Amino acid sequence: MYLIGDIGNTEIKVCLVDNNNKIFKKIIFSNHNISLSKLKFNLKKLDKYLSKVEKILFCSVVPKSFKLIKKYLKMKTKIRCIEIKQLNLSSIIKIKVNYNQVGSDRLVNAISLLNNINNFIIIDLGTATTFDVLIKNIYKGGIIAPGIKISLNTLSEKASLIPKIDLKNVNKVIGADTTTAVRSGFLWGYAGLIDNIVKLIKKETRKSFKVVITGGFSKLFKNPIKTNVTIDKDITLKGLIKILKIIK
Repeated sequence: MYLIGDIGNTEIKVCLVDNNNKIFKKIIFSNHNISLSKLKFNLKKLDKYLSKVEKILFCSVVPKSFKLIKKYLKMKTKIRCIEIKQLNLSSIIKIKVNYNQVGSDRLVNAISLLNNINNFIIIDLGTATTFDVLIKNIYKGGIIAPGIKISLNTLSEKASLIPKIDLKNVNKVIGADTTTAVRSGFLWGYAGLIDNIVKLIKKETRKSFKVVITGGFSKLFKNPIKTNVTIDKDITLKGLIKILKIIK
């Protein structure tokens, strides 16, 4: 049995994986103001399984939160808690950029899709909107754009007449009021951003790609964008499982 975790800027996912590499328990909770007491509350359901865990692997873009989870797990088990950048990933994937500046989640997502056949563009609609380019199993780099939710929240905070708005699908481009106008701007604006960046990547590389989209807003954007995409919300967790199968 394995314990894996994905520590993002917004939320934390912790999963138990059986010996057939299937996730059988998943816990998701907020990364806001995380503390040992909050970890104890959220992870207490895992306690009865920890004695059977053979490996623990995390992917984290928030060092402070990983350090806290590592401290918590050290009180519960003798198994070493590892973050993926502590591993030698060069034996799994070739990385053609500054290794220290690439988010762990982005590398894990790329590893998840390695197949020796296809080139991939991975779009993650998370705290930031990121694009990662994988050509012939080589991580070439990517693009970082402002995150949808952060941009939406900033707009309502800085513009006094714009309320907090939940992003939803809209049928018309022209909004009839403030809410529908903002929803339209974000939906069609980001759809255009996604399509244009994919187009520019193809033009610059002169390659064809399979495009995979993940993150909280992935389902919302599948239809508005013109690019043919596959949704995979668990791509990071699948990548962690893949790494566990490879490492000794």
